[in-house]
Amino acid sequence: MHPIFRSRRWLIYLAAWIPVMALLVYVTSTTARMSWLAAAEILAPGCFVSAFVCLSPWYLCRARPLGLATMGNLGSTFLGAAAIAGVLLAGATELMAESLAVPVSGGQLALWFAVGALLYLLSVGLHYAALGAIASRESERQAAEARTLAREAQLQALKFQLNPHFLFNSLHSIAALATLDGSRAREMCVRLSGFLRASLALGDREVIPLREELALARSYLEVEQVRFSDRLRVEADVEQTCEECAVPALLLQPLVENAVKHGVAGMVEPGSIHLAARRGAGLVTITIENAFDPDMPPPPKLGMGLNHVRRRLEVRYGEQGELQAGPAEGVYRVSLRFPCEPSMASISRA
Repeated sequence: MHPIFRSRRWLIYLAAWIPVMALLVYVTSTTARMSWLAAAEILAPGCFVSAFVCLSPWYLCRARPLGLATMGNLGSTFLGAAAIAGVLLAGATELMAESLAVPVSGGQLALWFAVGALLYLLSVGLHYAALGAIASRESERQAAEARTLAREAQLQALKFQLNPHFLFNSLHSIAALATLDGSRAREMCVRLSGFLRASLALGDREVIPLREELALARSYLEVEQVRFSDRLRVEADVEQTCEECAVPALLLQPLVENAVKHGVAGMVEPGSIHLAARRGAGLVTITIENAFDPDMPPPPKLGMGLNHVRRRLEVRYGEQGELQAGPAEGVYRVSLRFPCEPSMASISRA
């Protein structure tokens, strides 16, 4: 349904046709030497039909956005439709004139045809302008929602960083290592401080290069790797071509956190986390795989982090942002796919 019919704006739209009809009546009465009343009687049905015909471009404009690749096809399509609109206005007016026994000339028919075609083409331009305004408002809304989600992610990261459970485990591991292996204890202190410093350094940045996002994920995993010792192995396979693609800040943090807390931490035997990033056809694909105990029931809060990441992808990239998660081939796999945006362009967009 055309959006104009969702409210009483259609009354305003019909009222806007009154000046158009008045101008046609004036031109017709002047050139055909007929009274204003007679001209209004024969033109009223045709203008009414044209008013609704000029709403039809909405559906075609929405289905065929403007673009250099489609300009030729769109031009021929709209010119053909404009010719039909001109025939409808001229034909309806001629039929009304014949029913009222009002003579019309070929010049009058040509005038009505031209007016009908021009009005249709004008409506095409107005519909594209309206769609552009709608798209602009939607883009602004999505950008605002993306900023809100990014701030929420930062707050969640800060809460995680200051999570007493996480800090207690880290400090407990440092204390235990201090008596057994002083060098490892110092190493864990350095890595823990580096992770906290890197997280806090994000500040108000809403998008960062994938290189920085991966570095932050590795920094977190390094802290956990020292804590779990040989029980946790981390593998990374990242293509350099995708490192400068921009991503929402802290996008991977909930995923690597889940991989440790709900994967390796629940296993008795050593487990691994594999982090990979690929770029192809303008898209970046990031995969996080972690070992897990298949006999353990899935934790109830696992889906919260996944849903948050999925929502952030949808808000920023629309249908091009995708997240898939689930057990596969003996591991739990999370796969993200989204367009590769240059860092500077993405920052300006945010």
